[in-house]
Amino acid sequence: MALINKIREKSGIAVTVIAISLILFMVGGDLLGPNSLLGGNNNQIVGEIAGKEINIKDFQSRVDGFRQNYEAQSGRSLNEGELASLRDQAWNQFVVDIAYKKQYDKLGLTVTDEELYDMVQGNHISPSILQAFSDPTTGRFDKNAVVNYLKNLKTLPLEQQKSWENFEKSLREERTRAKYENMLRLSTYTPKAQAEKEYVAQNTKANLRYLYVPYFSVVDTTIKVTDAQLQEYLSAHKKEYKGTDTRSIEYVTFPVQPAKDDSAALYTEIKELARGLATAQSDSAFAAMNSDIPTPINQSYATMSDQLKEAVKTFVPGGVYGPYREGNTYYIYKYGGTRSDTVSSAKASHILIRAENQSDSAKAAARVKAEGILAQIKAGANFEALAATSSADPGSAQRGGDLGYFQNNGAMVKPFEEAVFSATAPGLIPRLVESQFGFHIIKVTAPKSNTLYRIATIGKTIAPSQATRDEAYRKADEFANAVKSREQFEEAVKKNKALVLANANRIPESATNINAIQNARDIVRWAFKDDTKTSNVSPVFETEEQYVVAVLTGKSDANDVKVDDFRDELTTKVRNQIKAEQITAKLKGATGSLEDIAKKYGAGALVESANDISLATGFLTSAGFDPIALGKAFGLKAGQKSGVFTGENGVFIVELSSKTDAPKIADFTQYKTQLTQSLESRMSYLVNEAIRENAKIEDHRAKFF
Repeated sequence: MALINKIREKSGIAVTVIAISLILFMVGGDLLGPNSLLGGNNNQIVGEIAGKEINIKDFQSRVDGFRQNYEAQSGRSLNEGELASLRDQAWNQFVVDIAYKKQYDKLGLTVTDEELYDMVQGNHISPSILQAFSDPTTGRFDKNAVVNYLKNLKTLPLEQQKSWENFEKSLREERTRAKYENMLRLSTYTPKAQAEKEYVAQNTKANLRYLYVPYFSVVDTTIKVTDAQLQEYLSAHKKEYKGTDTRSIEYVTFPVQPAKDDSAALYTEIKELARGLATAQSDSAFAAMNSDIPTPINQSYATMSDQLKEAVKTFVPGGVYGPYREGNTYYIYKYGGTRSDTVSSAKASHILIRAENQSDSAKAAARVKAEGILAQIKAGANFEALAATSSADPGSAQRGGDLGYFQNNGAMVKPFEEAVFSATAPGLIPRLVESQFGFHIIKVTAPKSNTLYRIATIGKTIAPSQATRDEAYRKADEFANAVKSREQFEEAVKKNKALVLANANRIPESATNINAIQNARDIVRWAFKDDTKTSNVSPVFETEEQYVVAVLTGKSDANDVKVDDFRDELTTKVRNQIKAEQITAKLKGATGSLEDIAKKYGAGALVESANDISLATGFLTSAGFDPIALGKAFGLKAGQKSGVFTGENGVFIVELSSKTDAPKIADFTQYKTQLTQSLESRMSYLVNEAIRENAKIEDHRAKFF
């Protein structure tokens, strides 16, 4: 009885404690967080745009508005990556509302109600309205649907009314910005002299020979670069090295990988699911309900994994097959037969000889090269080997030209697609196929097929158990507690062969990922904390697939640029300067032909030719595009040889064999148009950059999120 009375006496205190705990839980971030009042920071300014401060509450209110609209439309909650994207949208909206609006107001730019009406239901419908009110089946726009929607708008829930109001606001903003950019675009002007200069640069042709000693021919380790030299170079090139607030870290990861027991448990589970899939009344619904990985019920070869492509050949309608393992996922399939599709799939390989944006002569040379390769293949040469050495498509070249399966739905450029899907059997297409990218040599490896396979798929990914996670955390925590400095950190990694030391340099404060580590904001915030010093070791951070322990190795300050902020880049620049001086000293005073000079210089000196090149697009065989060398060459007279000079990637002596001046023409309209269109295509970007720079934007969001 005494015990019960004691409990009653204390119950009031317990209730009070619980109530306070709940309140702190709900508002603790505002009261006790790193940017809170009680946390010692009363600065609630998330940024400043054109002199106007943005309060965190105003910013968060706008983010919440975007979030509600997004979740209402998508019918689901946002993940962290999507939320970060919405914060960017909210911030950019503030930039438009403040910085852009200042420019609009100066010019008196507005969008009237009459214009808005015209955009929504008039004669000049906005693309956004066209997209929102087009029939999803036919793609046809129905103006009556817009009118009926607006007539019934007042009867809709307040949320939808607000959403439409925001939509109309965005239409006004889009139109105002379009007006502003169009004004600037129409003010773009290319003088005749500039157009003439471009014409000459493109059409004056030269043949030249040159001696080239690349920087890499001098071994780096033979060149000693001092900090004093790096500082001297930095001081002389301050404008090229803009300071930023960044952090550099080293880190180790402790992966949370499924153990054998986890794999065995999942294997047992998926066998049970196989029995359920076999007897399910609706196999597609059963698969969708139980699969970790959404998979369409109808698949073509273009959408299948390589393993399934082979396996489906043995499937019988009604059968259940598997489990098949791909990585950490087990798959089971119930096969429902095939049907014809309106879209076909095919598989092909290609060799691309690029002729994109090239002169007529360069394009002709590319065609000759492509025809030569095609002739070799017809004569029995290995297609895959030639693709690896000759194709200008690096993605497929490393696979012997293989492009895998694709569909005739615009995935490939039209001439390529037409050639592949016209083929009725596997094999080499005996002609070149030209596209905007150049000339393609194509081998069809699987001709077109419009077969769709009905396959109900359940994919279950092996997830580590809590015991597995706990063990990974224990190892990470033990490591973090055992080291107190960078030296100890690196020494401990050397002793533990299971650990790999990784580094991430110059991480910006707004970074969300660190190398391959996703959702790494906690690590970034730790690195930028005022009390995190260089050589401090972090606590254990948990990510989706691993635990991370880091050590801070460096800081950079936007207002105080140091050599260490750009040490690698500066070292390369200074080292190349020293190499250039050594090479130049060795070449200076040498006489005779280029071959004689190269012979006297010794190993590393190359003598090469470049024929029919222009100043605008000249390409030197080993040196690549070197504008300094091209400028020197085109400044010579036929038969004249330059002195020793330093180019972009090495040291040169150039000899002009011959030069054909561009023919005289009276009309430079084509070149004027080229230059104007080039500038206009970058107008939106340039305007945005100029307005942001003028607004002197300070973005402090990273301190809050």
